[in-house]
Amino acid sequence: MDLKSRFILNFIEDDRWKYLTNGLKVTLLVAFFAALVGIVLGFLIAVIRSTHDKQGNLKILNAIAHIYITIIRGTPVVVQLLIIYYVIFASVNVSKVLVAILAFGMNSGAYVAEIFRSGIMSIDEGQFEAGRSLGFNYVQTMRYIILPQAFKNVLPALGNEFIVLLKETSVSGYIAMEDLTKGGDIIRSRTYDAFMPLIAVAIIYLVLVLIFSKLVSMLERRLRNSDH
Repeated sequence: MDLKSRFILNFIEDDRWKYLTNGLKVTLLVAFFAALVGIVLGFLIAVIRSTHDKQGNLKILNAIAHIYITIIRGTPVVVQLLIIYYVIFASVNVSKVLVAILAFGMNSGAYVAEIFRSGIMSIDEGQFEAGRSLGFNYVQTMRYIILPQAFKNVLPALGNEFIVLLKETSVSGYIAMEDLTKGGDIIRSRTYDAFMPLIAVAIIYLVLVLIFSKLVSMLERRLRNSDH
């Protein structure tokens, strides 16, 4: 069978290309909302841990945050996904997309927390002293002086974390969610031809990563120019 016939078999017949387009929509949906969950969760954890590091407060919350980060970063994301779906939500009829968003969001949150924390801790101690000289308390200093600078510093790292998250969602098929990778696998199971559907999936991921990498590079250049 020539390439044209294989292409028609894999993508044109029975509108099999829709498995890829529908899967792409699911992948982008999960990645986007998981990134939001990860940013919110990571930000809160970073504030808790950096506050403990600087003031010695929030010891219990810091211990919980440390345990969370250790567990999440020390176990594979696919295992976390399976535990959330088959253990935590075993007796609940819940959307697989929602489970994936929670699983990948919680996983990303642990890494985002360290990104935010490193950004906060990188701000010179003189900035805290400047805040106190203006009459700000710790919370006001963090809100108006430290966090805006830290957020600006970590934006490129957050962009790269989103790219990693986008690729990690490819394991969603373990809970039978029809994401992009699963769409390619469904085509393979129907046509018994692994080459074209899987190569197509790889190319789509590559294009997405190149696009987002370009956006991150543009963001980094813009931030560097704004510092001049």
